[in-house]
Amino acid sequence: MPEPVLLDVTDGVATVTLNRPEGMNSLTVAAKVALNEAVTEVRADNRVRALVLAGSGRAFCVGQDLKEHVELLAAGDPAPLSTVTEHYNPLVTALYEMAVPTVAAITGTAAGAGLGLACALDLRVGATGARYTTAFAGVGLSADSGLSWTLPRLVGAGRAARLLLLAEPFTSEEAHQMGLVDVLVAPEEVLPTAQSLAARLAAGPTVALGNIKQAVRYGASHSLVETLAEEDVLQTRSGASADHRRAVEAFLAKEKPVFEGR
Repeated sequence: MPEPVLLDVTDGVATVTLNRPEGMNSLTVAAKVALNEAVTEVRADNRVRALVLAGSGRAFCVGQDLKEHVELLAAGDPAPLSTVTEHYNPLVTALYEMAVPTVAAITGTAAGAGLGLACALDLRVGATGARYTTAFAGVGLSADSGLSWTLPRLVGAGRAARLLLLAEPFTSEEAHQMGLVDVLVAPEEVLPTAQSLAARLAAGPTVALGNIKQAVRYGASHSLVETLAEEDVLQTRSGASADHRRAVEAFLAKEKPVFEGR
């Protein structure tokens, strides 16, 4: 049986691929465990300076595997009731807090927790014609995978409430218009575009980019005064990096800087 999650690291870019195309990359217990393991491995790998999360086949990820979910419920298995605590919460936290830039390659349908995973990343490349839905209300569930937190920050509180309450499908074009998708391309161009964007970020000043991410996360839940103080700390850290010194020297020499991620 094929591995449910694939991991490749090339030239500083880690590509994590959900690999259950026959199930539209729905998340079984095994897939969730494997995905958490892959993300943990990426976070510990000093070679990685950017991450791409993708799905094989015609979908990005349709969220929870409901067939397995029903079977486990019928068998009295506690896994369906504990999956948010054991799988989704640590996974979304790890993706959101990753120190390097992250990009979702949404080649097809993103639904439920699949949409939640995409929204936990920094940037999203979407395929024309792809479909999205929050899905949860349609199966009698409230939101998980961080969607109640990430979605309002991406599209606004009112629109997020509508998308979650009605659980109606929407297109990549609509997602692009509302700011959920950053780059819209043909389906066959999604993964190359996402990897090219990740490669560009991987060639950047990794310390500074990580500190930018930290500043944005901090500012989302703190006051201006507190955020200014945090910016001071992070800017001091960035200013002490080798890449900053190298960039200043290159600027003075009228050369293009080459960043090494230090």
